[in-house]
Amino acid sequence: MAKRIQNLSDVIGGYDVVLSDVWGVVHNGVEAFQQSCKALAQAREAGATVVLITNSPRPAPGVIDQMRHLGVPDETYDRIVTSGDVTQHLIAEGPKRVFLIGPERDLNLFDGLGVEVVSAEDAECIVCTGFFDDETEKPEDYTEMLQAFSKREVPLICANPDLVVERGHRIIPCAGAVAAYYETMGGDVRVAGKPHRPIYEAALAAAHEERGEFPLERVLAVGDGMPTDVRGALAYGLDLLYISAGIHVAEYTENGQTNEARLMAWLRQENAAPKYWMPRLA
Repeated sequence: MAKRIQNLSDVIGGYDVVLSDVWGVVHNGVEAFQQSCKALAQAREAGATVVLITNSPRPAPGVIDQMRHLGVPDETYDRIVTSGDVTQHLIAEGPKRVFLIGPERDLNLFDGLGVEVVSAEDAECIVCTGFFDDETEKPEDYTEMLQAFSKREVPLICANPDLVVERGHRIIPCAGAVAAYYETMGGDVRVAGKPHRPIYEAALAAAHEERGEFPLERVLAVGDGMPTDVRGALAYGLDLLYISAGIHVAEYTENGQTNEARLMAWLRQENAAPKYWMPRLA
């Protein structure tokens, strides 16, 4: 069973590196979780290297700007690695005529990659960073477009594997939901973000650059998403601190509190074994 801890400081002495999720752990898309930021800053003061590892489709500089806007202090972390960063390698290696499914603000993902953004009819590759309007749309709204792509065997590169994300007190769909829907049509989906190995390899490489060598058993992952943070960290062989008040909170909450028995039952049902858990990082 996962051990309930009260503070990150309870266990940080056993780790050299913390790989922390961002959305759902450090902020909720509307405001920073200041206690979480303080916990990570104190982990750094205690000697740990903190690398933020996020499925944001934006390259790191854009995510840093967003976090500052939301009130995340710079001293919260040492480095950040994004799904956008590792996805750029997939885009650079793929067909050069691409169609973007996602908001126009994500066009900078293509900077310096030598690709041409074209219409859906002319595209040789789809890059999905999200929805055109994630406030109102769902994957089924893209059925006709995706069926046409599938018939032409156009590959889809998913820049954000998250299925949903917490935005304030609402759950909003992400690019991963579009990618999963495309797969049901037989579409070719390519992903580098969590839970896949490339983003963990990039995050650990960043940690090595910051502090030199360290053993894998001295790395602690922190996250709230079962299909991404949890699956990815455990598959890579990392110890995991599960944040229970994130996107899965409805699975085991009663009267506004985590029911520990229900939480443990849900984790067993998901065949997931985090080492620790707490509602919010503190």
